[in-house]
Amino acid sequence: MRNAVKIKSFPNGIALYLNAELPFDRLLEEIGYKFSDARNFFGSATMVLSIEGRQVDDMEELRILDVIRENSDLNIACIAGRDDNVNKNYIRALAQTEEEVSPQQTDGQFFKGDLMNRETLETENSIIILGDIYPGSTVISAKNIIILGALRGKAYAGGNGRDGAFVAAFEMEPERIKIGDFKYISDTKQSRWGIRPKVRPKIAYVRNDRIIFEPLTKDLLSTF
Repeated sequence: MRNAVKIKSFPNGIALYLNAELPFDRLLEEIGYKFSDARNFFGSATMVLSIEGRQVDDMEELRILDVIRENSDLNIACIAGRDDNVNKNYIRALAQTEEEVSPQQTDGQFFKGDLMNRETLETENSIIILGDIYPGSTVISAKNIIILGALRGKAYAGGNGRDGAFVAAFEMEPERIKIGDFKYISDTKQSRWGIRPKVRPKIAYVRNDRIIFEPLTKDLLSTF
């Protein structure tokens, strides 16, 4: 079917428009063809994927991602709603460190999965984590930390004394954050149950010799 699958780009992401009536297996074939045809155009960029025009479940999302990876060199960081302003701001945080955090550089700059059971992840480079940091677990970077998930454990950034280091998380509920020589320790008990407030991605950075937290905005990110 002509135009059963359309690919359109937006800043730091790709919108994949799917026909709502075509059988899903047929759609997968079309997705593979489209991304194979555009392989050289997209290159090996890190992008966020938006799926529009059709409701898909978790298993279908995984199958779509597998087809894209098989037929392109793209690194799909996460799936997000293109029209959600919160996600747009967070995507900009991802793009902010894309140049220095590339898959072609040293291993360990991208980590997919959760940190739990007091696990520790450490790197000399900026790192993007596609998962959650659970209480008791720790991520340590000599540069910046971006978490495409929840930060409920500890995060230490700027370990090399680098000015302007930051920690960004889609859900910011840290036990402790250390940026350079400055520390923040939460005095709020975390709950695993109950209604959580609306998720608003935040960034933590040092200003006037203390760590502050602010919602991610275009103007704020342009200062780093």
